[in-house]
Amino acid sequence: MYNFPSMIPNDEIEDEELTGDELDAAEGDELYEHHRIVVDRGQELLRIDKYVLSRLRNTSRNKVQEAIRAMAVEVNGAPVKPNYRVKPQDTITITLPEPPREDRVVPEEMALDIRYEDAELLIVNKPSGLVVHPAYGHWQGTLVNGLAHHLANLPTGRNSNIRPGLVHRIDKDTSGLLVIGKTDFAMTHLSNQFFHHTIQRSYLALVWGTPPGPTGTIRGHVGRSVRDRRVQSVYPTGEQGKPAVTHYEVLESFGPVTLVRCVLETGRTHQIRVHMQYLGHPLFSDAPYGGDRIRVGQSNGTYRAFVENAFALMPRQALHARSLGFVHPTSGEQVFFEAELPEDFAAVLEKWRAWAVNN
Repeated sequence: MYNFPSMIPNDEIEDEELTGDELDAAEGDELYEHHRIVVDRGQELLRIDKYVLSRLRNTSRNKVQEAIRAMAVEVNGAPVKPNYRVKPQDTITITLPEPPREDRVVPEEMALDIRYEDAELLIVNKPSGLVVHPAYGHWQGTLVNGLAHHLANLPTGRNSNIRPGLVHRIDKDTSGLLVIGKTDFAMTHLSNQFFHHTIQRSYLALVWGTPPGPTGTIRGHVGRSVRDRRVQSVYPTGEQGKPAVTHYEVLESFGPVTLVRCVLETGRTHQIRVHMQYLGHPLFSDAPYGGDRIRVGQSNGTYRAFVENAFALMPRQALHARSLGFVHPTSGEQVFFEAELPEDFAAVLEKWRAWAVNN
């Protein structure tokens, strides 16, 4: 079994902060902001929380102190205690959950598939077709609307905050697991793990063709396409976008299509979808990235009818967020969760298995 690395080298990590325009179309990105401050030469000794609070806008002393407690404030590369006093030329990095926007969302009662819940967090198995975050055209009926109802009496859900507990997202038509922070501390702790790429995330994807080798790694900056702002593109030389790394492992080959497991080091918008397209193996039934037409095999006769029937069974990208692993914010223990394939994905796999046996 191939052992996927859990972190990218330090020289590949860059400061990241989602800004206004990116937030509107950032489904798939982690939801945190990262700040880097180099202390002035003439700075007098000052407690770390007071100094950080003086340098950051739109935050509070409580959030800064929570970040310090969650080891999300580092000085010269190491976490510090609340009584640390900054010195001239110190390099301070702070990772915080993305600040809520001024918008408000109406809580809606909905059936949430909650796989685990405690005082700090919950794990939701999101069905395909459910939008995660309210945005233009989707102000109601989103997962956040349901979370705002479920978490109405908790700190992250008060006043119908538009982002109760979210620290990452998955695409509307992708199914699978999301972790939700129920306290400011949990959100900060989880955001810090996402920033340092220590969250273990694996996806199952059905792709056209057979990727090279039993395992592989796709590296290439991911950013919005200059031709179509609704999709992402890979920029292999890094002239645009943000660094992105996806590892894959071939699990089962059916000839024209292959089931692969993908493990993310980074979490960019549509990362797996655009990386697999860049490799020449777009996801089955993924229309924006060319997977909704026959890519392998003859486009006529009984085979065409078979593929069209498979498209009808699964009229969305064949991608499922299978597992999540992370350090629990309060217990400090490594926890791990898995979600079985949804019915449409399982049905398409069985259909292709039967085809492979008969052909």
